Amino acid sequence: MITNSDIKGVIFNIQRYSIQDGPGIRTTVFLKGCPLRCAWCSNPESQNSGPEPVHRDSVCNKCGRCIESCPVKAVSVDEKGISINRKLCNNCGKCAEVCVPGAIKLFGQTMTAREVFEQIRKDAEFYRDSGGGITVSGGEPLAQPDFVAALFELCQERGIETCIETSGCSSASALEKVLPYTSLILFDIKLSETVGHKKWTGSPNEDILRNLATVVSSGVPVIVRVPLIPGINDTEAELKNIALLAVKYLKKPGKVNILPYHRFGMGKYPMLDRDYQLPDLITQKDPEVEKFKQLFESFGLECEVVL
Repeated sequence: MITNSDIKGVIFNIQRYSIQDGPGIRTTVFLKGCPLRCAWCSNPESQNSGPEPVHRDSVCNKCGRCIESCPVKAVSVDEKGISINRKLCNNCGKCAEVCVPGAIKLFGQTMTAREVFEQIRKDAEFYRDSGGGITVSGGEPLAQPDFVAALFELCQERGIETCIETSGCSSASALEKVLPYTSLILFDIKLSETVGHKKWTGSPNEDILRNLATVVSSGVPVIVRVPLIPGINDTEAELKNIALLAVKYLKKPGKVNILPYHRFGMGKYPMLDRDYQLPDLITQKDPEVEKFKQLFESFGLECEVVL
Protein backbone atom coordinates (compact mmCIF):
# COMPACT_ATOMS: atom_id res chain seq x y z
CA MET A 1 0.00 0.00 0.00
CA ILE A 2 1.40 3.40 -1.00
CA THR A 3 1.13 6.10 1.66
CA ASN A 4 1.67 9.82 1.36
CA SER A 5 5.20 9.43 2.70
CA ASP A 6 6.00 7.17 -0.30
CA ILE A 7 5.18 9.93 -2.82
CA LYS A 8 8.29 10.68 -4.85
CA GLY A 9 9.81 13.96 -5.93
CA VAL A 10 12.82 14.94 -7.99
CA ILE A 11 15.38 16.84 -5.89
CA PHE A 12 18.58 18.52 -7.01
CA ASN A 13 19.90 19.79 -3.68
CA ILE A 14 19.24 19.75 0.05
CA GLN A 15 20.97 22.68 1.73
CA ARG A 16 21.31 22.63 5.50
CA TYR A 17 21.88 25.66 7.78
CA SER A 18 20.33 28.10 5.32
CA ILE A 19 19.54 31.62 6.59
CA GLN A 20 18.36 33.31 3.38
CA ASP A 21 15.17 31.33 2.74
CA GLY A 22 12.93 32.39 5.58
CA PRO A 23 13.28 33.09 9.31
CA GLY A 24 15.79 31.31 11.52
CA ILE A 25 18.01 28.39 10.57
CA ARG A 26 16.41 26.33 7.82
CA THR A 27 16.91 23.36 5.55
CA THR A 28 16.16 24.31 1.95
CA VAL A 29 15.05 21.55 -0.40
CA PHE A 30 15.48 22.44 -4.06
CA LEU A 31 13.12 20.71 -6.49
CA LYS A 32 13.50 20.16 -10.23
CA GLY A 33 11.01 21.62 -12.68
CA CYS A 34 9.87 25.18 -13.38
CA PRO A 35 7.36 26.61 -15.87
CA LEU A 36 9.29 29.90 -16.11
CA ARG A 37 12.47 30.65 -18.01
CA CYS A 38 13.69 33.81 -16.32
CA ALA A 39 16.57 35.38 -18.24
CA TRP A 40 18.54 35.84 -14.98
CA CYS A 41 17.82 32.43 -13.45
CA SER A 42 20.58 31.45 -11.01
CA ASN A 43 19.47 27.81 -10.87
CA PRO A 44 19.21 26.76 -14.53
CA GLU A 45 19.74 23.16 -13.46
CA SER A 46 16.33 23.36 -11.79
CA GLN A 47 14.32 24.24 -14.89
CA ASN A 48 13.86 20.80 -16.46
CA SER A 49 11.71 18.39 -14.48
CA GLY A 50 13.92 15.30 -14.62
CA PRO A 51 17.54 14.42 -13.83
CA GLU A 52 20.07 15.69 -16.40
CA PRO A 53 23.86 15.51 -16.81
CA VAL A 54 26.05 18.54 -16.19
CA HIS A 55 29.76 18.79 -16.88
CA ARG A 56 32.75 20.61 -15.38
CA ASP A 57 35.45 20.81 -18.05
CA SER A 58 38.12 21.90 -15.57
CA VAL A 59 38.31 18.40 -14.02
CA CYS A 60 37.93 16.40 -17.25
CA ASN A 61 40.95 14.18 -18.04
CA LYS A 62 39.67 13.46 -21.57
CA CYS A 63 39.71 9.70 -21.03
CA GLY A 64 36.77 9.17 -23.40
CA ARG A 65 34.82 6.78 -21.17
CA CYS A 66 31.76 9.02 -21.32
CA ILE A 67 31.77 8.83 -25.12
CA GLU A 68 31.95 5.05 -25.09
CA SER A 69 29.20 4.70 -22.48
CA CYS A 70 26.62 6.95 -24.14
CA PRO A 71 23.98 4.77 -25.87
CA VAL A 72 22.75 7.63 -28.07
CA LYS A 73 26.16 9.13 -28.97
CA ALA A 74 25.31 12.48 -27.40
CA VAL A 75 28.69 13.10 -25.71
CA SER A 76 31.84 14.43 -27.32
CA VAL A 77 35.14 15.72 -25.94
CA ASP A 78 37.64 18.04 -27.61
CA GLU A 79 40.37 20.44 -26.55
CA LYS A 80 37.72 22.86 -25.21
CA GLY A 81 36.13 20.22 -23.01
CA ILE A 82 32.94 18.19 -22.88
CA SER A 83 29.89 18.79 -25.05
CA ILE A 84 26.53 17.08 -24.67
CA ASN A 85 24.04 17.19 -27.51
CA ARG A 86 20.92 17.91 -25.47
CA LYS A 87 18.61 17.02 -28.36
CA LEU A 88 20.06 13.51 -28.47
CA CYS A 89 20.67 13.04 -24.74
CA ASN A 90 18.11 10.82 -22.98
CA ASN A 91 19.39 11.76 -19.49
CA CYS A 92 20.18 8.14 -18.64
CA GLY A 93 23.24 9.14 -16.60
CA LYS A 94 25.53 6.41 -17.93
CA CYS A 95 28.20 9.00 -18.74
CA ALA A 96 28.19 10.16 -15.12
CA GLU A 97 28.44 6.58 -13.86
CA VAL A 98 31.76 5.99 -15.64
CA CYS A 99 33.30 9.44 -15.07
CA VAL A 100 36.06 8.78 -12.53
CA PRO A 101 37.15 12.42 -11.94
CA GLY A 102 33.54 13.58 -11.60
CA ALA A 103 33.61 15.88 -14.61
CA ILE A 104 30.09 14.71 -15.49
CA LYS A 105 27.43 14.39 -12.83
CA LEU A 106 23.71 13.75 -12.92
CA PHE A 107 21.78 16.63 -11.37
CA GLY A 108 18.52 15.48 -9.86
CA GLN A 109 17.57 12.38 -7.92
CA THR A 110 14.24 10.80 -7.09
CA MET A 111 13.45 10.60 -3.38
CA THR A 112 10.34 9.83 -1.36
CA ALA A 113 8.85 12.37 1.00
CA ARG A 114 9.93 10.12 3.88
CA GLU A 115 13.54 10.00 2.67
CA VAL A 116 13.73 13.78 2.43
CA PHE A 117 12.06 14.18 5.82
CA GLU A 118 14.70 11.95 7.42
CA GLN A 119 17.31 14.43 6.20
CA ILE A 120 15.33 17.40 7.48
CA ARG A 121 14.62 16.05 10.96
CA LYS A 122 18.37 15.85 11.75
CA ASP A 123 18.35 19.59 12.42
CA ALA A 124 15.04 19.82 14.31
CA GLU A 125 16.81 21.22 17.38
CA PHE A 126 18.22 24.12 15.35
CA TYR A 127 14.78 24.91 13.95
CA ARG A 128 13.26 25.08 17.43
CA ASP A 129 16.02 27.24 18.88
CA SER A 130 16.12 29.73 15.97
CA GLY A 131 12.50 29.85 14.84
CA GLY A 132 13.44 28.14 11.59
CA GLY A 133 12.17 25.15 9.67
CA ILE A 134 12.08 23.78 6.15
CA THR A 135 11.80 25.78 2.93
CA VAL A 136 11.04 24.11 -0.39
CA SER A 137 12.41 26.06 -3.34
CA GLY A 138 13.42 25.20 -6.85
CA GLY A 139 12.66 25.30 -9.61
CA GLU A 140 9.05 25.77 -8.70
CA PRO A 141 7.74 23.82 -5.67
CA LEU A 142 4.19 23.93 -6.99
CA ALA A 143 5.29 21.93 -10.03
CA GLN A 144 5.42 18.93 -7.64
CA PRO A 145 2.45 19.67 -5.34
CA ASP A 146 1.69 16.12 -4.18
CA PHE A 147 5.28 15.61 -3.07
CA VAL A 148 5.47 18.98 -1.29
CA ALA A 149 2.15 18.38 0.49
CA ALA A 150 3.30 14.93 1.65
CA LEU A 151 6.64 16.28 2.89
CA PHE A 152 5.03 19.22 4.68
CA GLU A 153 2.47 16.96 6.33
CA LEU A 154 5.31 14.89 7.80
CA CYS A 155 7.04 18.06 8.99
CA GLN A 156 3.97 19.55 10.62
CA GLU A 157 3.25 16.29 12.43
CA ARG A 158 6.65 16.78 14.10
CA GLY A 159 6.17 20.49 14.77
CA ILE A 160 8.54 21.68 12.03
CA GLU A 161 7.56 24.96 10.36
CA THR A 162 7.10 24.78 6.58
CA CYS A 163 7.68 27.36 3.85
CA ILE A 164 7.57 27.46 0.07
CA GLU A 165 9.50 29.90 -2.10
CA THR A 166 7.33 30.20 -5.19
CA SER A 167 7.01 32.18 -8.39
CA GLY A 168 3.26 31.71 -8.09
CA CYS A 169 3.18 30.26 -11.60
CA SER A 170 1.01 27.21 -11.05
CA SER A 171 -2.50 25.89 -11.31
CA ALA A 172 -5.00 26.76 -8.60
CA SER A 173 -5.36 23.04 -7.82
CA ALA A 174 -1.62 22.67 -7.14
CA LEU A 175 -1.76 25.58 -4.73
CA GLU A 176 -4.78 24.13 -2.96
CA LYS A 177 -2.91 20.89 -2.29
CA VAL A 178 0.01 22.60 -0.59
CA LEU A 179 -1.61 25.49 1.31
CA PRO A 180 -3.11 23.45 4.18
CA TYR A 181 0.36 22.26 5.21
CA THR A 182 2.23 25.54 4.74
CA SER A 183 3.31 27.90 7.53
CA LEU A 184 4.84 30.67 5.38
CA ILE A 185 4.98 31.64 1.71
CA LEU A 186 7.80 33.57 0.04
CA PHE A 187 6.09 34.82 -3.11
CA ASP A 188 8.09 36.31 -5.97
CA ILE A 189 6.94 39.37 -7.87
CA LYS A 190 9.39 39.87 -10.69
CA LEU A 191 7.60 42.43 -12.86
CA SER A 192 4.35 44.30 -12.46
CA GLU A 193 2.79 44.11 -15.92
CA THR A 194 2.14 41.05 -18.01
CA VAL A 195 3.90 42.01 -21.28
CA GLY A 196 7.24 42.60 -19.61
CA HIS A 197 6.75 39.54 -17.42
CA LYS A 198 6.24 37.35 -20.47
CA LYS A 199 9.23 38.90 -22.26
CA TRP A 200 11.68 38.18 -19.46
CA THR A 201 10.25 35.01 -17.87
CA GLY A 202 8.36 33.35 -20.74
CA SER A 203 4.97 33.62 -19.02
CA PRO A 204 2.37 36.34 -18.38
CA ASN A 205 1.55 37.16 -14.77
CA GLU A 206 -2.27 37.19 -14.53
CA ASP A 207 -2.43 33.71 -12.99
CA ILE A 208 0.46 34.59 -10.69
CA LEU A 209 -1.40 37.59 -9.26
CA ARG A 210 -4.58 35.51 -8.89
CA ASN A 211 -2.58 32.97 -6.92
CA LEU A 212 -1.12 35.75 -4.77
CA ALA A 213 -4.67 36.83 -3.90
CA THR A 214 -5.53 33.21 -3.06
CA VAL A 215 -2.63 32.69 -0.67
CA VAL A 216 -3.24 35.99 1.11
CA SER A 217 -6.92 35.19 1.57
CA SER A 218 -6.01 31.76 2.95
CA GLY A 219 -4.50 33.37 6.02
CA VAL A 220 -1.05 31.84 5.53
CA PRO A 221 1.59 34.56 6.17
CA VAL A 222 3.08 35.89 2.91
CA ILE A 223 6.30 37.78 2.23
CA VAL A 224 6.67 39.23 -1.26
CA ARG A 225 10.15 38.79 -2.72
CA VAL A 226 11.50 41.04 -5.46
CA PRO A 227 14.70 40.05 -7.29
CA LEU A 228 16.37 43.29 -8.40
CA ILE A 229 17.46 42.81 -12.01
CA PRO A 230 19.54 45.72 -13.40
CA GLY A 231 17.79 47.58 -16.19
CA ILE A 232 14.82 45.21 -16.18
CA ASN A 233 12.90 45.82 -12.96
CA ASP A 234 15.15 48.02 -10.79
CA THR A 235 13.88 51.32 -12.18
CA GLU A 236 12.01 53.67 -9.88
CA ALA A 237 8.85 53.44 -11.99
CA GLU A 238 8.79 49.64 -12.03
CA LEU A 239 9.56 49.26 -8.33
CA LYS A 240 6.77 51.72 -7.51
CA ASN A 241 4.37 49.57 -9.52
CA ILE A 242 5.54 46.45 -7.67
CA ALA A 243 5.14 48.28 -4.35
CA LEU A 244 1.58 49.22 -5.33
CA LEU A 245 0.84 45.55 -6.06
CA ALA A 246 2.23 44.57 -2.66
CA VAL A 247 0.06 47.19 -0.96
CA LYS A 248 -2.97 46.02 -2.93
CA TYR A 249 -2.62 42.31 -2.17
CA LEU A 250 -0.88 41.98 1.20
CA LYS A 251 -2.47 42.34 4.58
CA LYS A 252 -1.04 45.13 6.74
CA PRO A 253 1.73 45.41 7.61
CA GLY A 254 2.86 44.07 4.24
CA LYS A 255 6.32 42.53 4.18
CA VAL A 256 8.70 42.68 1.23
CA ASN A 257 12.17 41.20 0.72
CA ILE A 258 14.38 42.68 -1.97
CA LEU A 259 17.16 40.51 -3.40
CA PRO A 260 20.04 42.34 -5.12
CA TYR A 261 21.16 40.83 -8.40
CA HIS A 262 24.06 38.37 -8.30
CA ARG A 263 26.03 36.46 -10.90
CA PHE A 264 26.46 33.22 -8.94
CA GLY A 265 24.53 31.15 -11.47
CA MET A 266 26.41 32.24 -14.59
CA GLY A 267 28.99 29.46 -14.38
CA LYS A 268 26.27 26.79 -14.44
CA TYR A 269 25.12 27.62 -17.96
CA PRO A 270 28.18 26.21 -19.80
CA MET A 271 27.83 23.07 -17.66
CA LEU A 272 24.38 22.65 -19.23
CA ASP A 273 25.53 23.66 -22.75
CA ARG A 274 23.49 26.86 -22.56
CA ASP A 275 24.25 30.57 -22.96
CA TYR A 276 23.52 33.05 -20.19
CA GLN A 277 21.29 35.76 -21.65
CA LEU A 278 22.47 38.70 -19.49
CA PRO A 279 26.27 38.45 -19.25
CA ASP A 280 26.87 42.20 -18.87
CA LEU A 281 24.76 42.80 -15.77
CA ILE A 282 26.49 43.75 -12.52
CA THR A 283 25.30 43.74 -8.91
CA GLN A 284 23.77 46.93 -7.56
CA LYS A 285 25.89 48.89 -5.07
CA ASP A 286 24.80 49.23 -1.44
CA PRO A 287 23.58 52.87 -1.67
CA GLU A 288 21.39 51.96 -4.63
CA VAL A 289 19.90 48.98 -2.80
CA GLU A 290 19.25 51.17 0.24
CA LYS A 291 17.39 53.64 -2.00
CA PHE A 292 15.19 50.77 -3.27
CA LYS A 293 14.52 49.68 0.31
CA GLN A 294 13.44 53.18 1.26
CA LEU A 295 11.15 53.31 -1.77
CA PHE A 296 9.21 50.26 -0.57
CA GLU A 297 9.12 51.62 2.98
CA SER A 298 7.64 54.89 1.68
CA PHE A 299 4.56 52.84 0.72
CA GLY A 300 4.15 51.65 4.31
CA LEU A 301 5.73 48.25 3.61
CA GLU A 302 8.19 46.50 5.90
CA CYS A 303 11.23 45.90 3.68
CA GLU A 304 14.30 43.74 4.27
CA VAL A 305 17.33 43.27 2.03
CA VAL A 306 18.19 39.57 1.60
CA LEU A 307 21.70 38.90 0.32
